[in-house]
Amino acid sequence: MRILIIEDNPDIAANIGDYLDEKGHTVDFAGDGVTGLHLAIVNDFDAIVLDLALPGMDGLEVCRKLRQEAGKNTPVLMLTARDRLEDKLAGFETGADDYLVKPFELQEVEVRLEVLTTRGIRRASKEIQIGDLSFNLDTLIVNRSGQDIDLNPIGLKLLRCLMEASPNVVTRTELEKQVWGEEMPDSDSLRVHIHSLRSAIDKPFGSKMIQTRHGIGYRLVESNAVQT
Repeated sequence: MRILIIEDNPDIAANIGDYLDEKGHTVDFAGDGVTGLHLAIVNDFDAIVLDLALPGMDGLEVCRKLRQEAGKNTPVLMLTARDRLEDKLAGFETGADDYLVKPFELQEVEVRLEVLTTRGIRRASKEIQIGDLSFNLDTLIVNRSGQDIDLNPIGLKLLRCLMEASPNVVTRTELEKQVWGEEMPDSDSLRVHIHSLRSAIDKPFGSKMIQTRHGIGYRLVESNAVQT
């Protein structure tokens, strides 16, 4: 396994790391929450050992940002000296998969990590991500550049259709069918709703993701993509 240890106590981090290294695992380290979150986002780890009390950003915030903002499902084993039920529930609510109270046996750390990775206990999030735009199909939360975007039901349907097809063009007829079914709207309805969607998705961010193919339809691309 490739494991990230986010722990500010160098002795604890070294003990866990040495033990896992001897067992044949690859270990990376971070001594604060900000660095740990960055490493967790830009790398693909099999599991993360995350201390709760961290400088810069605590473990709860690291886990929350990892799940909700970065959309990463890497299994997280949270370490803490706090053994109250409220503390454990707080960890699980932010997205932790397991909880280990200090002091602990190093063998138990490895066993718990192996269980997390082999069972794949985290259900894959039903989320579409295009560039800095994400759409969680379970919660219907749309987010761009860390900012939540409110859309009406038709806007959500249009966005889902465009994101699932991205970067391909979706014809006007197909969009109308996906949104309204057999009850086709008047000729201006789609244009009006696309305009509203652009106002929410593109206008506040200064870069366009929704592109028009005149006489054909629309497509959604990453904001830095060149329009052709």
